[in-house]
Amino acid sequence: MGRVYIAMYHHIRAGRGDMFRTVKQFRADLDKYYGLGFRPVLASQYVENKMTLPSGASPIVLTFDDSNPTQLQLKKDGTVDPNCAVGIWIAFAKEHPDFPVHGTFFVLPDSMWGSDNQVSKKVKILTGLGSEIGNHTIDHPFLNRLSDDRVKWELGRCQERIEALGIKPPHLMAVPYGVMPRHRSLVEGFDWKGKHIEFLGVFRADGPPARSPDDPEFTKYRIPRLVAASGSDSVQSFLRLMAAGQYAPYVEP
Repeated sequence: MGRVYIAMYHHIRAGRGDMFRTVKQFRADLDKYYGLGFRPVLASQYVENKMTLPSGASPIVLTFDDSNPTQLQLKKDGTVDPNCAVGIWIAFAKEHPDFPVHGTFFVLPDSMWGSDNQVSKKVKILTGLGSEIGNHTIDHPFLNRLSDDRVKWELGRCQERIEALGIKPPHLMAVPYGVMPRHRSLVEGFDWKGKHIEFLGVFRADGPPARSPDDPEFTKYRIPRLVAASGSDSVQSFLRLMAAGQYAPYVEP
């Protein structure tokens, strides 16, 4: 019944604000998670309560929003750049095989890691590593400012684009800025262009650590996440609270 820590990353480079994590910081994050006994699980595994963990380990869900270029880049020879998020994680997993590259990437289809001609290859690399792709809309709008029809277009069109990459629904979805549409029932499902759209799970952009999928108060349509930073309401701040005896993590029996 412990809490599940879900980290939200954006840029893996220097910059101001909570949306930036340097290469050095990301490496340190992985090392810290590992040392605390966390092991990665996919967001879908968490939502469906199908987390596979060794006894005594705790799940951590690493999510990446907006498909920023520093999350996944390829070198000229087609190999993964060792200084992007995936490259850093691959190197870490080689040293720690029980911390595989199982992440959840919420994408914007028009700008997937730089919108080069290697999107399909990058998707295959991610899925081949055991990661997954989720819906983050087309234009990254505040959904509460849109009409219901426009909300449906943003989510339905994004699903179409993800399906075109060979990824079958139902998909996970992260609402931009963590803001729900005015009619929140839309995130639970809707009809669009003659088909029914529904999501495996819906993720916000604020804390606290998420409830166990065994918790009676767990809801798959309002899942909180923690920004990967060092300030208040961040992964690091809640890990400090965890060390102080609050927000005890889910531990596999």
